[in-house]
Amino acid sequence: VQLQASGGGLVQPGGSLRLSCAASGSILRTNGMAWYRQAPGKQRELVASISSGGRTNYADSVKGRFTISRDNAKNTVYLQMNSLKPEDTAVYYCNADIGRTFYWGQGTQVTVSS
Repeated sequence: VQLQASGGGLVQPGGSLRLSCAASGSILRTNGMAWYRQAPGKQRELVASISSGGRTNYADSVKGRFTISRDNAKNTVYLQMNSLKPEDTAVYYCNADIGRTFYWGQGTQVTVSS
């Protein structure tokens, strides 16, 4: 099983980006999926998660600005990020519980700067 993340880049404050993460390989069932981020010198933190049934959870710092969603048929999770701030700058990692094993994507850089 592999997770392939994409969609990062450089954006100005107030801008938007959409991250995608697709799982591939021998997948019978994908349970929870999530996005984490790690800024330089900081620990990795949970940004948002979504259950197989669509229940979502967000870090307080991104509530109202970020939206996590998933396409179960494609084994893909998305993170729509709006009203981006410089403090959102980090490497973003996707994570998926597949068959009770947790997998990580390779990370995608998001830089918010003018």
